[in-house]
Amino acid sequence: MHKILIVDDDKAMCDLLRACLSEGYEVIATVDPEQALGLALEHKPDAILLDLMMPKFSGFELCQSFRSLSYTSRIPILVITGETEAKYKDHCANLGAVAYFEKPLKLDELRCRLTMELQSKRSEQRTHVRVRMRLALRLRGTDASGKAFEEITTTENVSAEGFMCNCMSSLVKDAIVEVILSSRGEHYAGQARVVRKESSGTPWRRYGFQFVEKTSAWPLQEKIAISLS
Repeated sequence: MHKILIVDDDKAMCDLLRACLSEGYEVIATVDPEQALGLALEHKPDAILLDLMMPKFSGFELCQSFRSLSYTSRIPILVITGETEAKYKDHCANLGAVAYFEKPLKLDELRCRLTMELQSKRSEQRTHVRVRMRLALRLRGTDASGKAFEEITTTENVSAEGFMCNCMSSLVKDAIVEVILSSRGEHYAGQARVVRKESSGTPWRRYGFQFVEKTSAWPLQEKIAISLS
């Protein structure tokens, strides 16, 4: 059974969401945002429902914290708030949230979106087996402002089809970068497309890349990935 973490300082909302979701999910809920990160690390939920305006830690801060930790960075975050979409939806998307729901909630829409995100996550996990492998990379391409960039970074999250890493440059989704392995000399690994963007608003950003062209220099090939699945 999938686990859902609910973080909302409104107890009535927590209770409503628990009642709505408890039949199909294992629900962990807290009204204290200070407990949220610890609960996420302890239970590693399959999705997080997150309020924005809370005391001590806002949903914005928590979203950024979840995305900055490798252990929680891939958990889908669905924002549930009384704030209008026009005010914060884009900012939440830049922080890594996958959906934005205004209160009062349309519970059927929430359940449908939650199901879709969990199915998508499961499909991605089956398709791309990820391995913890530290690689030094040199990335070259064009940043969000249209300027050429080149920087060295590292990844510890790789698959046969892509990788995740931090990047100081601001990149847009679907941007193409050249990937050069620089651990022992330099070897051209191919071209990769930005498919995921996380942790915006910090000095670095975390991106997910998927190869559109790959050479044999990339250390994790499909036949290896299949053997690990």
